[in-house]
Amino acid sequence: MEILGFDAGGSSVKYAVVDEQGRIREKGKFLTPQDSLESMLCSMKKIKARLEKTYSFAGAGFSLPGAVDNHTGVIGGASSIPYIHNIDLKTRLQQTLELPAAMENDANCAALGECWLGAAAGCKDVVFMVCGSGIGGAVIKDGRIHHGTHLHGGEFGYMVVNDEAMTLSEAAATVSMVRRLEKSKKMAEGSLDGEKAFQLREQGDQDAAAAIDFMYEHLARAVYNLQYAYDPEITILGGAISVRPELKTELDQRITAILDRVKIAKVVPQVACCKFGNDANLLGAVYNFLQQKE
Repeated sequence: MEILGFDAGGSSVKYAVVDEQGRIREKGKFLTPQDSLESMLCSMKKIKARLEKTYSFAGAGFSLPGAVDNHTGVIGGASSIPYIHNIDLKTRLQQTLELPAAMENDANCAALGECWLGAAAGCKDVVFMVCGSGIGGAVIKDGRIHHGTHLHGGEFGYMVVNDEAMTLSEAAATVSMVRRLEKSKKMAEGSLDGEKAFQLREQGDQDAAAAIDFMYEHLARAVYNLQYAYDPEITILGGAISVRPELKTELDQRITAILDRVKIAKVVPQVACCKFGNDANLLGAVYNFLQQKE
């Protein structure tokens, strides 16, 4: 038996056929409909109808943006897919696909995917940080998502980093770093992206070096603080920046510098970059379904 996984984002909906051992049998994607939920459900139904000619599905797992409540079936908050919010979405999904379903927040799914078979495989207590347009993530406790009282577990980007109430997202997100660099170089907003910023740094640009160092320093402080607040076995870093080969070294060096100053601290945070990239959400959506099924 296989599980049908969906990962819905603002631009595309990825899907995959995954077996219970986490092997991806087939995958693809389609453009996220901009008009209505009915359009999205119709696309999902067509995909399921095509795939079930080859596979036998035990259920479906969904990775979705927002404050996802699998028990009520409702997604609170707001996202780039406005029509999925504040309705009983889970019931609609189950009725459309004629399958039992489980749904979870996208960052939480990525964390579950890494805990199942990825960089945190075998670990029970994990912090997962996603660095992109903001800083998000997830907290894994005893192998399961810790949602928190208000479904805000893992929203590390809200943490305040200085007396001006700058948030971690403002200090350490890749997009914030790029905007800071554009400002320091008196460039129009949108002139640069993360890749161009790192290229400038490699070429010896001092403004780029300062902006990236500022980002790395605040990421390292967040990893250190979360280590002593929650004491995870490992902290996994996700987002586009996680593919950069120097990321772990940059953070390890800065964490070591903090430990050199804080003599009482003896636990060294263990940091790793995510293994599955874009597939982590799909694997996590499936793993969440298997957990809920248990």
